Amino acid sequence: MASNLPVVQVIETSPQGGGPIALARDCEATRIPSGAPARLAAGTRVEIAQSLGGQFTVTTDDGGLFRIAGKDADALGQQPAAAAAATAEGPFDEQRVWEQLKTVFDPEIPVNLVDLGLIYRCEAVPLPEGHRVEVDMSMTAPGCGMGDVLREDVRRKIQGLPGVREVRVEVVWDPPWDPSRMSDAARLQLGWM
Repeated sequence: MASNLPVVQVIETSPQGGGPIALARDCEATRIPSGAPARLAAGTRVEIAQSLGGQFTVTTDDGGLFRIAGKDADALGQQPAAAAAATAEGPFDEQRVWEQLKTVFDPEIPVNLVDLGLIYRCEAVPLPEGHRVEVDMSMTAPGCGMGDVLREDVRRKIQGLPGVREVRVEVVWDPPWDPSRMSDAARLQLGWM
């Protein structure tokens, strides 16, 4: 996402702090910031820049920035993240919705969407059986190609919660996002406090 936020350098290094990793197999990826699908070939050298929310942000030797899904962690020599409690049984709990929203991270900034202030509204609407969760969210910059990718992350993570029958996620631009929407935790993490 192109924005006024600072560029964040490597947050988590490759395994054993050893620098580049050669992908063990071909894997699907998403080009950042365009959101365009890509395929990285086996043997492509990458470095893990960020590993949060079950996703990996990697840089390639030629300077490309890509997101690799947790399901492809093995291509990086990593273990897939353990499945979150999203499939747990029990009654609907709005707090669980917020917990899941906090597991969705901007692929360029090591902060979750809630603390970045990108979740404008999250509302649970009772249905005859279960709930519909409606989320309005934004991006740090208009035209961010990762909007559809992050919207799907939000939808998928909420959909697995007990008592959730429907999820509607909309990307909105009014009001425009600005850094004042960030939580103190996000400001501290980015060195703004």
